[in-house]
Amino acid sequence: MTTERVDGKERKPEWLKVKLSTGENYQELKRMMRSKTLHTVCEEARCPNIYECWANGTATFMILGDICTRACRFCAVKTGLPTELDLAEPERVAEAVQQMRVRHAVITSVARDDLKDGGAGIFAATIKAVRAKNPLTSVEVLIPDFMGNWDALQVVMDARPDILNHNIETVRRRSDRVRSKAKYDRTLELLKRAKEMQPDIPTKSSIMVGVGETYEEVKETMHDLRDHDVNILTIGQYLQPTKKHIKIEKYYTPEEFAEWKEYGMELGFSHVESGPLVRSSYHAHEQVKGHQKTTEERLAQ
Repeated sequence: MTTERVDGKERKPEWLKVKLSTGENYQELKRMMRSKTLHTVCEEARCPNIYECWANGTATFMILGDICTRACRFCAVKTGLPTELDLAEPERVAEAVQQMRVRHAVITSVARDDLKDGGAGIFAATIKAVRAKNPLTSVEVLIPDFMGNWDALQVVMDARPDILNHNIETVRRRSDRVRSKAKYDRTLELLKRAKEMQPDIPTKSSIMVGVGETYEEVKETMHDLRDHDVNILTIGQYLQPTKKHIKIEKYYTPEEFAEWKEYGMELGFSHVESGPLVRSSYHAHEQVKGHQKTTEERLAQ
């Protein structure tokens, strides 16, 4: 059973409290990011797992600057007109991945609707640069929708990331209210086209809950994603970054997240990461292993 509607004064449930830890590994990584003028979604989106991930030497790199051309009502990333297009950025990301010795690099970006290709060329260049310097590192990309520019999507898929991730974010009924410019059906089409372009590359998407959806609507969205051959799913609790952002309607319990995970595996996802603090890139390296293991098991049947 879900908790009652949040009134703004209610304390976060115990399972949403994060232990603050800013040890030497975290500080070292932060210094390195600044020295290379790189951005991370961990910081820009105020991810609750930043201390855990950074302490373990893992980070999600955000390319194409830190100013987004969209203003989604759930997101803390700065909005405006970007002035930055750094063609040397892919090489610096590759160097940072090398220094961090990460085995699975996640590359995401702000939306760059001001660019003809939406930044697809920089995504492809970053994938190639990371691979050149880190041949044993798997690369996941979390991309925007490129406003439905499928030629741009093809550029990214031709660079052959190990995982293609694009988040649906919320249920159909709430999509236009929560997201800016992004469309529910366009997201589904992008995920379908990505799989058609490179059938062997797993696709992934994420749902955040607590923004006014119903429990059953989450299941319906899971069905929609599986109907478009999405392999990996993450589900997490929305946390309001500032008072200006969309309010939290419900806190879901760990038990409910566990039920969604079980349901998702029954639907045929190869891996489902579902929990209050789960974010799209949380435990991403484990999601790769989970997908590979499940695929091998199904092929053996």
